[in-house]
Amino acid sequence: MDIQANIIEFKKRLEGTSCKLVAVSKTKPAAYIREAYAANQLDFGENKVQELREKPAQLPDDIRWHMIGHLQSNKVKYIAPFIHLIHAVDSLKLLEEINKQAKKNERVIECLLQVHIAREEHKFGFDETELMQLPGSEHFSALQHIKIVGLMGMATFTDDRAQIRSEFRHLKDIFESIKKSVELPNLEMRELSMGMSDDYDIAIEEGSTMIRVGSKLFGPRLYIN
Repeated sequence: MDIQANIIEFKKRLEGTSCKLVAVSKTKPAAYIREAYAANQLDFGENKVQELREKPAQLPDDIRWHMIGHLQSNKVKYIAPFIHLIHAVDSLKLLEEINKQAKKNERVIECLLQVHIAREEHKFGFDETELMQLPGSEHFSALQHIKIVGLMGMATFTDDRAQIRSEFRHLKDIFESIKKSVELPNLEMRELSMGMSDDYDIAIEEGSTMIRVGSKLFGPRLYIN
């Protein structure tokens, strides 16, 4: 597996688009990440807080770490000092904890709101009604140490590419609706994180600004305890 060549190839595919590559490095050793970094890849996604706590000390300081997995409120404190972007914010409670920990670290943490667009019930995220009500709430406007910079969504795991396209298109419509209708100091809709290894091409066509790709860059997942 030539990681540097894979990174370069993917970045060529993104030329002429507004889409960025987040290399999903979960379960991968620091050596793999260094190879990707050598190809000028700076954005890396992790889905476990434990890995996210351990890896930065082994790697260059200018890497931008993305939390892409489900985040429990009691673990926010471990990543608050350094995290670049939290993708999967799925509740006001979590936002409030991120705000609390960001304040302790004297910084503003950028976040994406996760929207439940898939047909699988087990996936996390706001439903559309909850999402549209959130920015107008008093609790949201009081959060001065977070900034919502966009939305994130995961399509249904299916071979039906028309369904995947429909779900991504629906998320883009929601994104544009909020962008046009909501003006708040702690909200700036500029990122739409959708698309992974098996559906990134559809996501790019439907307006993604950030794809999360792992296996096509690093090979099959390495399972660790």
